[in-house]
Amino acid sequence: MTQAEIKLCSLLLQEHFGEIVEKIGVHLIRTGSQPLRVIAHDTGTSLDQVKKALCVLIQHNLVTYQVHKRGVVEYEAQCSRVLRMLRYPRYIYTTKTLYSDTGELIVEELLLNGKLTMSAVIKKVADRLTETMEDGKTMDYAEVSSTFVRLADTHFVQRCPLVATTESSDPGLPPPAPTLVINEKDMYLVPKLSLIGKGKRRRSSDEDAAGEPKAKRPKHTADNKEPIPDDGIYWQANLDRFHQHFRDQAIVSAVANRMDQTSSEIVRTMLRMSEITTSSSAPFTQPLSSNEIFRSLPVGYNISKQVLDQYLTLLADDPLEFVGKSGDSGGGMYVINLHKALACLATATLESVVQERFGSRCARIFRLVLQKKHLEQKQVEDFAMIPAKEAKDMLYKMLSENFISLQVGCQ
Repeated sequence: MTQAEIKLCSLLLQEHFGEIVEKIGVHLIRTGSQPLRVIAHDTGTSLDQVKKALCVLIQHNLVTYQVHKRGVVEYEAQCSRVLRMLRYPRYIYTTKTLYSDTGELIVEELLLNGKLTMSAVIKKVADRLTETMEDGKTMDYAEVSSTFVRLADTHFVQRCPLVATTESSDPGLPPPAPTLVINEKDMYLVPKLSLIGKGKRRRSSDEDAAGEPKAKRPKHTADNKEPIPDDGIYWQANLDRFHQHFRDQAIVSAVANRMDQTSSEIVRTMLRMSEITTSSSAPFTQPLSSNEIFRSLPVGYNISKQVLDQYLTLLADDPLEFVGKSGDSGGGMYVINLHKALACLATATLESVVQERFGSRCARIFRLVLQKKHLEQKQVEDFAMIPAKEAKDMLYKMLSENFISLQVGCQ
């Protein structure tokens, strides 16, 4: 990592978790994986404080651990995960636009706490929403629960790995660190909870003074605690799913700018149909038939099947190749070329950066080099129709800023 990235990680850790966690986290970022006692020795921190700091970092998926053959447990910082903390507001805002205030608070609680059980999230969110309501109104647990289920169904939240059952039932010596496992088909399986209740408001100071002393209240309730129905099943925000959503939105926006709103709505429908069935790293979406796409278009979007087929043909014939045709069954099978779309978006971003920094003529040269891969200086002058002296100056500017490179040919 660069020094700037390490400094940014340091500031993020200190802002969210304090100085001790920041010291341990940055030490692991700089040194790589290390065992517990080495971390304590190198940072001059007590073992107890290091353990607590590591617990916080593991809870928020910022540190992972691995057991080596000799039984030594080493801890390693996840730098990219720390930097993603910058996007927390964007994740929360995205959920708000998709699932209203309830979804927003669910994701916010998961990001703030790292991992939580579904029942704990529902109660916290119901209480927070009740606080914002008018007097006499409360938020029902069932309403929050239904939003949580929708978030799990669309993979925006997912289960955390559990301790392997074989280890927990072993009567021998416990392993130096638990092995966490998760079955892929269970990652989004929501436990059946029968949570009955509503959100509660915090008692005012006057009510506290009038009622029984605070120290006595926990004693009354401690013996009457009911067992947690989903104890041991923890959930976390699925950040990769949010990034997949951002990618899909960028593709839809690019299609709208290149063609029209109807084309972008067709592509949006295709992406929505594939968002769960297609991996975020897959090069293509799952093939979709024209008939399936027509049935899945938003209600009230008045285009006929014939018009849809015409739009799909136009999209498949477009030189950018965002949409490709993969077969003729079902009225035609179509896929979205995700890698091609992302490459085009990245290229467009590069071209706009070059144009902003060096001007439109430099952007023309840069675009030519991108298309042709390799060009001699004379070819650049001829293709770009720019005088030799100006072309030479522009090439040197971009070369000095590492936007293009020089390759010496062999005779």
